[in-house]
Amino acid sequence: MSAAPKKVGVVMGGLSPERDISLKSGRAVCGALKDAGWDVFPLEVFQETREDIQRLVRGACVDVVFIAMHGGFGEDGRLQKILEDMSVPFTGPAQEASRLAMDKAASRRIFERAGLCVPRCRVIRRRQRLLSFLHGLRYPIVVKPASQGSSIGVSLVPGWKEMSAAVVKAFQYDDTVLLEEFVKGMEITVSVLNGLALPIVAVIPKKSFFDFQAKYEKGLTEYVVPAPLEASVAQRAQRDAVAAYQALGCRHMARVDMIVDEKGRPVILEVNTVPGLTETSLFPKAARAAGIAFSALCAKLVEMALTP
Repeated sequence: MSAAPKKVGVVMGGLSPERDISLKSGRAVCGALKDAGWDVFPLEVFQETREDIQRLVRGACVDVVFIAMHGGFGEDGRLQKILEDMSVPFTGPAQEASRLAMDKAASRRIFERAGLCVPRCRVIRRRQRLLSFLHGLRYPIVVKPASQGSSIGVSLVPGWKEMSAAVVKAFQYDDTVLLEEFVKGMEITVSVLNGLALPIVAVIPKKSFFDFQAKYEKGLTEYVVPAPLEASVAQRAQRDAVAAYQALGCRHMARVDMIVDEKGRPVILEVNTVPGLTETSLFPKAARAAGIAFSALCAKLVEMALTP
């Protein structure tokens, strides 16, 4: 950190279903940055409009914004665009990369063009006939909103009988829904910090599916870092994670969620540009395994945001 302390505004909250998770991330980041010696100002968002964000940031007179706001507005490029227009530096990917990463249909096309493995999938929009989109897909099928995080609105569908209810559930959160073949294998996450892959975290849910409850209810999921993978598989997963990060045009940080299938191939599920940021979240777990303490990680992200 420079000799003249910069004031950091930590943006958290918002109106998405991930508000409570965002507040936990934001409070943890505030504490970590204070421990690292930064002048920190929490910025809790209650209204997701350009005017409210401008008023919040300008009123706090901050030099840089740490984005800890999960879900739609905080991750899909809208918040980033406002900050860019204000010429306020911020952590994480810029507006266009954030938009692409949040849109699972758009990012999937980018990954395919980059030669990366993704699950077989169909994209369906409101008022389109479901049956015509299922041709060629094998059950079980994962049904998910195109632009949500934290497994919100996601269902694992074993057969046709359960499909309609799962699609209705997903459409509660988005106008576009993905029907994705379930990939059997080990779920992993590869965190990328400033273009470099951190140690891989294996995600081992005690339930059959890593849903919202498994993610956030204590004791329902085991995390192992480094993941128990053959060296060649781990290296490929890290390489593919960095390739996905670069293909989207990310910067500073991202978390790439994958499944290593039964053939040992890393299959990309999605890229998170504002990953969970409590001390027990997966991105900080990976950083800690690389020897980077949580306070140092948060400080490093602020320093990157302040570097032209």
